[in-house]
Amino acid sequence: MISKRHPSNGSNIGRRVFTSGRKRHTLQHLKLQVARRRIPARAWGWGVLITFILMTIMQGCASAPKRNPLPQNMSKEAQIPGYSKNIRYWGDGPPPYMEKWYTASQAEIVHHFPDIMGREQIYLAISGGGANGAYGVGILSGWTAAGTRPEFAMVTGISTGALIAPFAFLGPDYDAELKEAYTTLTDKGVYKKRGGLATLRMDAATDDAPLKAHIAKYIDQKKIEAIAVEHRKGRRLFIGTTNLDAIRPVLWNIGSIAASGRPDAVELIRTILLASASIPAIFPPQYIQVEADGQRYDEIHVDGGTVTQAFLYPMGMDWRIIKKRLKVKGTPRAYIIRNSRLAPDWVSVNPPKTLTIAGRAAESMIRSEGIGDLYRIYLESMRDGLGYYWTAIPDDFDMKSKGMFDPQYMQKLVEVGYRRAKSGEAWKTTPPGFKVK
Repeated sequence: MISKRHPSNGSNIGRRVFTSGRKRHTLQHLKLQVARRRIPARAWGWGVLITFILMTIMQGCASAPKRNPLPQNMSKEAQIPGYSKNIRYWGDGPPPYMEKWYTASQAEIVHHFPDIMGREQIYLAISGGGANGAYGVGILSGWTAAGTRPEFAMVTGISTGALIAPFAFLGPDYDAELKEAYTTLTDKGVYKKRGGLATLRMDAATDDAPLKAHIAKYIDQKKIEAIAVEHRKGRRLFIGTTNLDAIRPVLWNIGSIAASGRPDAVELIRTILLASASIPAIFPPQYIQVEADGQRYDEIHVDGGTVTQAFLYPMGMDWRIIKKRLKVKGTPRAYIIRNSRLAPDWVSVNPPKTLTIAGRAAESMIRSEGIGDLYRIYLESMRDGLGYYWTAIPDDFDMKSKGMFDPQYMQKLVEVGYRRAKSGEAWKTTPPGFKVK
């Protein structure tokens, strides 16, 4: 709780009595004086002021949601009530159903993947990047305009990439709607700021109601039904979140959820998309209800970019077996859209304040993580015999955004992505800085 003696001024804080100069005030008296504007804050002294602020926060009504977190020893049993366990799995290990690829009969394989058997396969991974996701939107529409955009056998998305992925999965008919969803977005359309000091006792600095409404507007029942149809053909859509209790990536099979026919499927998918895009501490995490041993618990899920900026499939999967069982024609190709610039962005950290330093450090980690993901997917592709292609925002794009979500900035990024994809100049075949002799 609170120490009884303050080492610097001798105030008996255990009794909530404060000394400022010659006057002694109880906490209640101080509150009353502030309310009457009789004591300016500058007259208190920093020790008294900070103590008062902390006490106010402690006594405030705003607080983080109460949880019933899933115990670690039940994590293997936990599943979303009413759904198969196969709608999700850890992203840093082989999926639990990998063994079935070895043991299933050919008839079973054909049943689950009827329209992609014996065909060429193209995969698409879309990274995080916030407003920079507009680049990926432009890439997709430019690809369509070039007349070379394939139908993807599998699409994956993280963070802003999670919001793009359903549209990319459903195909070019949704390009215009996707562009509208990104180029009309503003800060007010994504979040509402929460009040001052109360945020220290809550689960985020903002209210995500606007983003939740935005997702609900574009991810409707009709799109979920369309995703279900494609899933039954054998195509797959995966979204990544981070389980913050376990600090592990979770991959969600969105098509399987959509095809479940459950009335809560739309809401669950929206929650997963929102979780994948929920930057920790800025946006609230999503509390997803699970069941284990007949009891209900919750899991806390945040931005998938917390652990990885992009993914194709877990390293533990042997894609060579999958290619063989699906009788894939030719060499499968993997495309990665990295919604970010990769070149370091020089910004003088001056003045070197706490938040400025923390912000730049976070930017550095995200940049390095994104480059590492490109190398990891490259290794996967080389091991499993896949063609490898990636694109990122060009280093010479130097326009600055006027906010977290600036429509003019995003429109310009759409145009850059569109132009590069249409001309064919967007794609590279080795990771940044890596050369093959």
